[in-house]
Amino acid sequence: MTVHLLRLAVGAESLDDVRRFQAARIASLRQQTGEDLLQTYTRNVPRRAEELIDGGSIYWVIKSLIRVRQRVLGVDRITDKEGRDRCALALDPNLVLVEPRPQKAFQGWRYLRPEDAPPDVGRGGDSSADLPDDLAAELRDLGLI
Repeated sequence: MTVHLLRLAVGAESLDDVRRFQAARIASLRQQTGEDLLQTYTRNVPRRAEELIDGGSIYWVIKSLIRVRQRVLGVDRITDKEGRDRCALALDPNLVLVEPRPQKAFQGWRYLRPEDAPPDVGRGGDSSADLPDDLAAELRDLGLI
């Protein structure tokens, strides 16, 4: 059975920030390895890694809203420069917009069941994806979208 991860996009104020951060990460890894890779790192390896790579995604929380997801392509144990064990999650660089959904802050990551995941925009999602983040949030708070 597929499972997803829910993770905060720390430092990101908008979807454009996530795009910029990830483009910089791809460029850095390209310089180091010569390959076009996108990885994000965590301290702990998900125990349900097999379920995660079986069609799972990371759903990114930006400014208290689940806004976008990326498919997880692989889960690897690595050792960082300081000699600490880490987990590298290989991600599809394609960002898929999802119906914005409020999410309280948390540390690390959380599992997200497929039935609890917000739908992709365009598949039952709302039409606020093209609005600026602040405007969409205000309209949502007012119950207009």
